[in-house]
Amino acid sequence: MAVSIAVTVSSPDRRAPLAAARVSALVTLVCTGERVSQAMFDVTFLDRRAMARLNRDHLGHVGATDIITFEMRGHDGSPGGDIYICPDVAREQARDWDVPVRDEYARLVIHGVLHALGHEHPEGDDRLRSPMWRAQERYLARAKARGLA
Repeated sequence: MAVSIAVTVSSPDRRAPLAAARVSALVTLVCTGERVSQAMFDVTFLDRRAMARLNRDHLGHVGATDIITFEMRGHDGSPGGDIYICPDVAREQARDWDVPVRDEYARLVIHGVLHALGHEHPEGDDRLRSPMWRAQERYLARAKARGLA
């Protein structure tokens, strides 16, 4: 089975906190683990103001959030999505949870890919016990073992 995972990475306001090759490797890791052989993803790192605007305009929420994912399907039905990550919020979360910021960036990429592939989790603290969260943490452990986080 041929694997074709296309990943575009952008950061319009500043330098991306993760190299495009690392983001692509993280996306591919998850897709391969989920048995997805064709997919297309755009990963965009936004500053706090742009993320707050996106959050308000598309979700009706106030303020910046760590990640927003829009699930998309290609013309051929292949999965993918647009993933928006706010490094400012990710850094705060890493500090609050006492985890390396690079791990938190990787966790958010993985989280976004899982959402784009159709995984969901409950809101609040219950999300930490959900199957999606457990899958996310397994992928993060694999990423760390491969030097991707």
